[in-house]
Amino acid sequence: MLAASDIRRLGQNMSSDNATNAPRNKGAVKGGAGRYIFPLTQMDAMDAGTGYSSAEGPVVEGERIQCGLITKKRGTGARPHLHPNEQWNYIVKGTLRVTVGDQPEQLCGPGTLLYFPANVVHSTVATQDGDVVFFTVKDMSHGIIGKAADGTMAGPHYDPGFEPK
Repeated sequence: MLAASDIRRLGQNMSSDNATNAPRNKGAVKGGAGRYIFPLTQMDAMDAGTGYSSAEGPVVEGERIQCGLITKKRGTGARPHLHPNEQWNYIVKGTLRVTVGDQPEQLCGPGTLLYFPANVVHSTVATQDGDVVFFTVKDMSHGIIGKAADGTMAGPHYDPGFEPK
C-alpha cells in the first residue's frame, strides 16, 4: 500500500505536460520516463466515453497500449458505439448487459473477459443491481473514446429512473 506522500509524488511526476510525455487522452496519465507504478484505485477519474457512455475512471497510456479502471453507475452505460482500436474489458465488480455485433445480449459478471474487435458495434450497460467496475485495455491506434453508432453524441444510456436529476 502506498503512503499518501507517495501518491502525491506519483501524481506530480505523472502530470508532465512536455510534448513527448503528453497523453493522447485528455485527463489520462502517461507511463514511462520514470513513471511505472500507478495506484489506479486512488487516481483521478476521467470521462472515458464522452457523448455515448457513462464510463469514467483513471486511464494510463503507454507507447502502444492504454489501460483504465472504469466504472459505470448502476442503470447506466454505453449506447451502441464503435472505435477503430480493439478493446478488452475484464469485469471486476457488478454485472453488465453486453451486446457485440449481431450477437444476442448477454449478462456478464465478475471474472468475465470481454473482447470488442475494432470497428464492431457494441454496447455495455450496468444492470440496476449495482455499479460495475472493469479493467479495460485498448491499443493506442486511437484514444480511449469511440463514437456512437448512430452518429450522435447525445449522451450515455440511462435505464428509466436512472437519468441524471
